[in-house]
Amino acid sequence: MSELRCNLISREWVIIATERAKRPHDFIKTKNKAEPLPNYKNDCPFCPGNEKLTPSETFALREKNSWKVRAVNNKFGALAQDEPLVRKIQGLYSSMSGFGIAEVIIENPKHNTCLPLMDIKEIEEVVRVYKIRYTEVEKIKGIESIIIFKNHGPSAGTSLEHPHSQLIATPIVPPQSRSRIEQAVTYFDLTGQCIFCRTLSDELNAKERIIVETENFVSFVPFAALSPFHMWIFPKRHSSSFADINEGEIRDFAKILKETVSRLYYGLDNPDYNYTIRSMPVNENGKEYYHWYLSIIPRVSQPAGFELGSGMFINTALPEESAKFLREVKPA
Repeated sequence: MSELRCNLISREWVIIATERAKRPHDFIKTKNKAEPLPNYKNDCPFCPGNEKLTPSETFALREKNSWKVRAVNNKFGALAQDEPLVRKIQGLYSSMSGFGIAEVIIENPKHNTCLPLMDIKEIEEVVRVYKIRYTEVEKIKGIESIIIFKNHGPSAGTSLEHPHSQLIATPIVPPQSRSRIEQAVTYFDLTGQCIFCRTLSDELNAKERIIVETENFVSFVPFAALSPFHMWIFPKRHSSSFADINEGEIRDFAKILKETVSRLYYGLDNPDYNYTIRSMPVNENGKEYYHWYLSIIPRVSQPAGFELGSGMFINTALPEESAKFLREVKPA
């Protein structure tokens, strides 16, 4: 029998289609064997020595004469800081100028690496740059929301192989973010509790959907996972903004991020995926009812007509089985 489950954090209903459920190994997509990527490509704008091919640098972690992580303005950014912030309302129609920030965070000098293949120190440096750019961008007048995300693989939307993430900051709070905040406020008003802290507590007690637990973080498959192998990484310490992550947590976050995505890499043969850091809007930090976290969505299934027409998702993988499978993967 199929089952409908409600994600209390987003108020989204998911159909767990047990009648159509697949085994975890069924989600491994056969890929055409490609030539191994080189360590360096002379036409890649993100490779060392090709810095002239990228727009202006906003930040870099350097060691002697070389860089380890770079942040640059996105050459094809959807938004631009030099646009004046102008809002227009004409009858029913509202619009704004394309003001905002769009940056690329180049994660590593090597063209042919990825997070599961990096060492924890390298990932730690990536996370540290995330925080540095986040805290700088939130100071810019007119910025309301900052989204840090990664597209890994063609079906996840990436166009360049070189490992990189992106930061986009907008002059509005996106509706999806605002909806999660409203749900969190409602739950807090009813119970006096943070829905994220309560979810984490219940998952730790249940144990069946936990993937990795470290000193400061937990990765798990949500009870109402939207799609196969959908995962969250929650900090154990209540904090509404990613900007508040401290040095010890940066190191631990790098560790759990590597361990979690490595299970995808080795267990599902390096699937395409997206991850997003969900955090409180920049002018609303320090709230008791909200909790920042990272969401990972492997692209092993594709939404179809029902999902697009209803806003509901059909998940053909049991969250408990997905978590068990990933727990048992042995990263190299």
